[in-house]
Amino acid sequence: MKLLFISLGCDKNLVDSEQMLGLLEKEGCTFTDDETEAEAIVINTCCFIGDAKEESINTILEMAEYRKTGPCRALIVTGCLAQRYSKEISEEIPEVDAVLGTTAYDALPEILAKVLKGGKQQKLADLNRLVRPKVKRQLTTGGHYAYLKIAEGCDKHCTYCIIPKVRGSYRSIPMEELLEEASDLAARGVKELILVAQETTLYGTDLYGEKRLPDLLKELCRVKGLRWIRLQYCYPEEITKDLIQVIKEEPKICHYLDLPVQHASDPILKRMGRKTTRSDLERIIADLREAIPDICLRTTLITGFPGETEADHEELMSFIDACEFDRLGVFTYSQEEDTPAAGMPDQIPEEIKADRQGRLMELQQEIAFDKAEAMAGRELEVMIEGRVSGENAYVGRTYRDAPDVDGYIFINTEETLISGDFARVRVTGAYEYDLIGELI
Repeated sequence: MKLLFISLGCDKNLVDSEQMLGLLEKEGCTFTDDETEAEAIVINTCCFIGDAKEESINTILEMAEYRKTGPCRALIVTGCLAQRYSKEISEEIPEVDAVLGTTAYDALPEILAKVLKGGKQQKLADLNRLVRPKVKRQLTTGGHYAYLKIAEGCDKHCTYCIIPKVRGSYRSIPMEELLEEASDLAARGVKELILVAQETTLYGTDLYGEKRLPDLLKELCRVKGLRWIRLQYCYPEEITKDLIQVIKEEPKICHYLDLPVQHASDPILKRMGRKTTRSDLERIIADLREAIPDICLRTTLITGFPGETEADHEELMSFIDACEFDRLGVFTYSQEEDTPAAGMPDQIPEEIKADRQGRLMELQQEIAFDKAEAMAGRELEVMIEGRVSGENAYVGRTYRDAPDVDGYIFINTEETLISGDFARVRVTGAYEYDLIGELI
């Protein structure tokens, strides 16, 4: 069977998609990126914010047309939107043959077989189930980097977030399983491992009764073949001295940390259900930079949260101006049903949200451009991502750049470089968010 697989949403969802692809490949499926020739279509959806929900719905509706008119005999929807709106999808989009929840996707081959025999299918499972199919993931990231999902679900219950209701409570994956998976990925050519979860910093608390992320990192550093290990989604309040020390001491761990702070005004942080204050955040950032002077800090913010005043926004602006994050993204608040924040008074009009987002990004742009220009003269290790079409130039990433979300470095050279190779590069200049360099 020729199958089209569409993966939407975050990198954690992508890991699920790669596991599903592995299950389907094991059953003899081949894959296509042409919807007009697909005999089956699977969509792994997202519903974290309104834009993601809209993208998922539009994709389902678009693929539904091929279910009606093309060779497609099965349209299956899985992932977060499927978990949250399984009934609505089944009732309102008749072209969808099956709906699979977030903890039932390992049943995909079985469900596909049943659909092909006729009839509709729907499968949801216990949200606290940990899905770990015994199959090799089919990597979709090019082969030289891969994501390692170390936990599922979340217990934080931030007032704006739907994740606990579609992904369940926090469940760490046993360390021995992660080390086995990392060793397999390294044996297949993966050189950069990116640790992800809804929150990586709490790893192990449910299994071992304590935070074990530092221990996991030390063990992963012993895996042969890995060159870089990158940490994402580290909640600031859970960062310990032990974790900072491991990042500092282990040469394989990138001096890069993703800290989703979301805001800096204490009243808004409290309404969000966050566990930090502005002074907490400033202290944690100072500790990180004191221990690891060259650390690259990325964060995400939410602007336009219910009750956010102009004074709250100005405080957030002053926080960003003072902290000077290396990387920063801003989302406008998305009013998600079934979350406490959705029913809060003083919802902010969309035009004000957009205006505040624009002002934050304008400030961050100045900071980012200045930081990029200040990199001139530095010598960095660079992972080559590919060649620039039609030019004697290559594009790569430094330890400061996570795939898909950060910038690149462009290297002019007559030499032949291969994707996944590492090269020493001297930074010669900058162009907005990206760097320009030369081989040493």
